Amino acid sequence: MGSCLCKEKKRRRRRRWSDEQQQQQQSVDDQADPCDSRRPVSSISGRLIIDHELPLPTRTARTAAVPCPLTIDHLVLETLSVIRTLVENEQEPPASMIKLHVIADKEEGWLALVTSMVRVIPLEDPLGPAVITLLLDDCPLPTRESVLRLALLFNLSAERSEEGRRFPMQQRNICVVLGCIAEKMAGPNSIAILTKGTLDYLITNLKEDMNPSVILFSLVALEKFAQTTENKMTIQRYLKEYETNPLLGLEQWIGNPDYVKRQVGFCAQWCLDNLFLVEGRPFSFNCVDLSNINVMLNTKDVSEYLKISPNGLEARCDAFSFESVRCTFQVDEGIWYYEAEIVTPGVMQIGWATRDSTFLNHEGYGIGDDEFSLAYDGCRQLFWHNARCEAQSRQCWRPGDILGCLLDLEKPEICFYVNGQPLGSSTHVTSNNNVFKSARSGFFAAASFMSFQQCKFNFGSSAFKYPPVDRKFKSFNDHAHLDAEDKKILPRHIRLEQLRKLSVRDDSCTLCFDDYASVQLTPCGHRGFCGNCAKQLAECPMCRATIKEKQPCESEREADKRAGET
Repeated sequence: MGSCLCKEKKRRRRRRWSDEQQQQQQSVDDQADPCDSRRPVSSISGRLIIDHELPLPTRTARTAAVPCPLTIDHLVLETLSVIRTLVENEQEPPASMIKLHVIADKEEGWLALVTSMVRVIPLEDPLGPAVITLLLDDCPLPTRESVLRLALLFNLSAERSEEGRRFPMQQRNICVVLGCIAEKMAGPNSIAILTKGTLDYLITNLKEDMNPSVILFSLVALEKFAQTTENKMTIQRYLKEYETNPLLGLEQWIGNPDYVKRQVGFCAQWCLDNLFLVEGRPFSFNCVDLSNINVMLNTKDVSEYLKISPNGLEARCDAFSFESVRCTFQVDEGIWYYEAEIVTPGVMQIGWATRDSTFLNHEGYGIGDDEFSLAYDGCRQLFWHNARCEAQSRQCWRPGDILGCLLDLEKPEICFYVNGQPLGSSTHVTSNNNVFKSARSGFFAAASFMSFQQCKFNFGSSAFKYPPVDRKFKSFNDHAHLDAEDKKILPRHIRLEQLRKLSVRDDSCTLCFDDYASVQLTPCGHRGFCGNCAKQLAECPMCRATIKEKQPCESEREADKRAGET
C-alpha cells in the first residue's frame, strides 16, 4: 500500500495532542534550550547532521504554541524512522506525525516544520522526499503570504544556488518543498510563488556539475510549477534565453551508470517531450528503436500520473499518489518470468495482477492490494496480497538490484528473486491468501509506485540477468506481438490532440471512448461504461455512490436496432 495513514484517526489524535500541547510546551522549553544560541544537532543512524546555513527563530520570534526547532527536528526524524513500518491504510499514524500536524496548523508552526525538514532530512534516505510530501500534503494549505515568507527565509536566487553547493542535502530538500507547494497551490497562488528569485534558483540548479539529487528535484519542481499554464510559458521563455537549453544536456544522462543521474535523464527527456518543447528537437518516440520490443507497459491500462519511457519499458512516479500499471501481454497457462531493474530503492510493489485488479491511486491501493494480485516491496521487505502483508528477512533492495518475478500456473505458485537469490517461494502467501482461488488465468506483469520511484522492466527483449534454473519458463517477448501504432508512447499533449480529433460514437463508453457502453451501475442506476472500465470502478464517477452491482445493459445502438426490428 502506498498510502498508510488514516486521516480520521489522525484528526482525533491531533485534537487530543493539541489540548495537551500547551501544558507540555513549557516543560520542554524549560529544559536546555539550544534555540537561543546554538544550531540544532540531530543524530541520524549514529551520524551527526549540523546545520551551517539556515537561520533559526529565536525564542522571542516564536509564538508560545510552536515548540523549539530542536523539538520539531526530533519529531521529523522520528517520523522518518518509523514511516516504513506503516503498512496498513487503517493503521494508527505515529504520534510524531500527529504532533507535527498540530504544530503546522498555525502559520509560524508551518514555517517551523518546513525549515526543519529542509534542515534535517538526510540526502541518502530513499523515503526522505516522500516523507516531505506526505507531511506537507496533509497540513493545512498555506497562505500565499506564508509561502512568500518561506521564499524570503530561504533567500532563493541564482547566488543562493551557487552558495548552496556545499549543502546538497538542504538544496535537495528545498526543491522537494517547492515542488510540493507548487502542486498544492496550483493557479494564481502558484504564479505568485514562482518569483524571479525562485526561477533563478531552480534553473541555476540544473548545471551539470551540481549534485545530481539537487538537479533531479529541481526538474521535478519545475514540472510541478508548469501545471499552471502561465508558469509553463514563463519557464519556457526563461529556458529560451540560454544559448543551449540545459535540459538537452541532462537528457543525455539516460542510461547513466549513476542511478541518480539516470533519473535526471529520464525526467529531462519527459519534460522536453511533454512540457518544455525545443524547436527542432524530434520527439523521443520517433527516435527509439522498438523493432525488438513486443511487450510494453500498457499506456491504455495505467493510472493517470505515471510516466512511461518512449520504449515502454521504464516507469516513474513523481505524483503524490500510488500509481500503477500492467503490461500489454496476458498469460493464461504455463510458466512465465520477467525482471525489473530497481532504479530507486523506495516503495514499489512489483509482481503479478489480473485484469480484475483495481487501481485506486489516490486511496493508496495498487498491485498486491486486492485478491487478484500479488507483489513484492523490497523497501519494506514485504509480500503483498489482498492488502495484507507478510515480511521476509532479506535486506532492503538497492539501486541496480534485479527483481525476478516468476509465475507458474502449472503448480501453481509465484516466486520472487533478488539478484538471482530466491526470497522463498511465496506459495505460503498465495495459499494462505487464496490468490489462485481468485484467479487461475489472465495474469499480467504489473507494478505500483510511491512518489519519486522508478524502475525498468525486461520482458525478454534482452537477455535476462538472473534467469531461474530450476524450471523451464517462457518470456513475454517471445510470444507477444504489438502493431507499430500500439508501440508509440506519445507525449500527453499529442495524445490529447489526437483524442480531440476522433469522432466519438454516441454510445461509446464515457471513460475510454473506445468500447460500447454496456454496463449499468446499481443502486444509482447510472450507465455509460464499457465492461473493462466498469471493472476498475469502486464508486460511480457521476454521483460517487458506492457500487453494489454492475449489470449488463443495452447500448443505445442496440436499443435502436431492436426498436427498428419490432
